[in-house]
Amino acid sequence: MAVAVEKAERRRSAEARFEALVLDFLAHLEFERGLARNTLTAYRTDLLQFGSFLAGRHRAATEAERTDVADFLAELATGNGHPACSPATINRKAACLRSFYRHLRREELIDDDPTAALAPPSKSRKLPRVLSYAEVKRLLESVKDGDAIALRDRALLEIMYGCGLRASEAVGLAVNDVDLRRGFVRPHGKGNKERTVPLGREAAAAVKRYLRTGRAELVGSRARSNLFVNFRGGPLTRQGLYKIIRRHAREVGLDGRMSPHTLRHSFATHLLSGGCDLRSVQEMLGHSDVATTQLYTHLSGERIREVYFKAHPRAVAR
Repeated sequence: MAVAVEKAERRRSAEARFEALVLDFLAHLEFERGLARNTLTAYRTDLLQFGSFLAGRHRAATEAERTDVADFLAELATGNGHPACSPATINRKAACLRSFYRHLRREELIDDDPTAALAPPSKSRKLPRVLSYAEVKRLLESVKDGDAIALRDRALLEIMYGCGLRASEAVGLAVNDVDLRRGFVRPHGKGNKERTVPLGREAAAAVKRYLRTGRAELVGSRARSNLFVNFRGGPLTRQGLYKIIRRHAREVGLDGRMSPHTLRHSFATHLLSGGCDLRSVQEMLGHSDVATTQLYTHLSGERIREVYFKAHPRAVAR
């Protein structure tokens, strides 16, 4: 009896963790891609069905393997005691899983995509959008110091671009993770690995202003360790973070596909364009493998041209 109860509890826990990832994915689809409510509902149903399948195998979403995906789709086709799904339905669910795991891969929550074998061969890897420095400057400086919310938003945007943080790292920051005196931040990244990232002057100044007045007003007398909080004083969620970034991006005409990932990618690209070496960018991004950094970042055409004309002996007539 005790064993059965324990298994049931483990299954419920696994399904709850899966659902949290699904909700984050749906927020991405809603706020970045503008998918309709009916589509989001269908995605949620399909993904939770797969989550229940994984829970039955005592496997987390981030631990899913290609065989799990193949077995799930095969079970849909045969029915396994239930009405079999049509080929169109199976294709829809497979597409949903591909989209979900690509999102987890982009967010660096998994190293290997268990749906990769389902995807058609891609001619080229599509990199996320990169903002120019002028666009970043316009975005950041559009958030003027004012009330507590404005102070929070400016500090949040500054620290995300200034330190190249993932969305989960930004909302997970505690007040003690920021050292304003020595100028660094300690984000907790993938696998809860802690790293140290320098904190620039502009970001440090914005965080200092926010801590001095804005956060205190939002938190009030409540005990909170989170650096960034919502308007009620509770911890800021990833969904809340998406909304903040999208709102300010719209205000300066940068709506498009603006996301926390855009700021992180811009951070890395601007460092490389400014001459920072790949290994240092790798450490600041928290990548365990430099190959990931090479895929995640790219040099701008202007930087390549500049390096070429400086380095090649026959680039300029002498």
